[in-house]
Amino acid sequence: MRERRWVPEGPLDVGLALQPHKRGGGDPTWRQSADGSVWRTSRTPDGPCTLRVSVKAGCVYGQAWGPGAEWALEALPALLGAFDDASGFVAKHEVLAEVVRKNPGLRIGRTGRVMEALVPAVLEQKVVGQEAWRAWRWLLGRYGEPAPGPAPEGMRVVPETVVWRQIPSWHWHRAGAEAVRARTIANAAWHADKLEAAATTEELDRLLRALPGIGVWTSAEVRQRALGDPDAVSVGDYHLAKLVGYALTGEKTDDPGMLRLLEPYQGHRHRAAVLVWLTGLRPPARGPRMSVRDYRSF
Repeated sequence: MRERRWVPEGPLDVGLALQPHKRGGGDPTWRQSADGSVWRTSRTPDGPCTLRVSVKAGCVYGQAWGPGAEWALEALPALLGAFDDASGFVAKHEVLAEVVRKNPGLRIGRTGRVMEALVPAVLEQKVVGQEAWRAWRWLLGRYGEPAPGPAPEGMRVVPETVVWRQIPSWHWHRAGAEAVRARTIANAAWHADKLEAAATTEELDRLLRALPGIGVWTSAEVRQRALGDPDAVSVGDYHLAKLVGYALTGEKTDDPGMLRLLEPYQGHRHRAAVLVWLTGLRPPARGPRMSVRDYRSF
């Protein structure tokens, strides 16, 4: 086991910083203990690791196990948003200003691991969350490896990049992912080294969107998590535009309308979208919802 003690500058909400990396209930890479500590697995450049993060008296304590333990602890401040610069952000809507006052510890962190964000993002393309998360659990259960150290039962580490290229079609089918998403992930895995080496969010966006099956939404979801991009807006999201419109104007809107509303937050549009989620404001549910499909039965 390796350990690290880190004192953040200013308020920090560890739960909010790590929440974006949780992929639904039962995510094999993410657990939260009864004492509030968060467990997370990752495949670092040095190998797999398990990271436990807890907070006591304003100090963050990190414990890590596995070959990637030292890398994970070195990257811990970045993961929790130590380099997130919100100095240029001003909440111009009262509803967002209220959320900022209630959540002074909100920070956007970065993992530095592109494929870990890319695979579940592709699985979430154009399907409901339950469907994507079920596939994520199945694939990690079949191809991931047990988490190092005393991790909670059932935790797994994402497989190596080469494994994503070798998964047979019948196992993608058993996971519930159709051929299009399977091909997108496998193809991206062939370019993983170049993606992981991207130095800026602009470069990563260009590389991602040059790959078949990866568009604006997927690129934004990846850059938010891997590089902590505070301006990467998830255009094309099934819910986001409606939520932004309702929270800021009382009426639902579409993607162009959302971008107009977020224009005053240029440079921090993702941050503003996160604040919208935290308002808890939701438009009245009318009309049919997206149904949960099961490609395993096709």
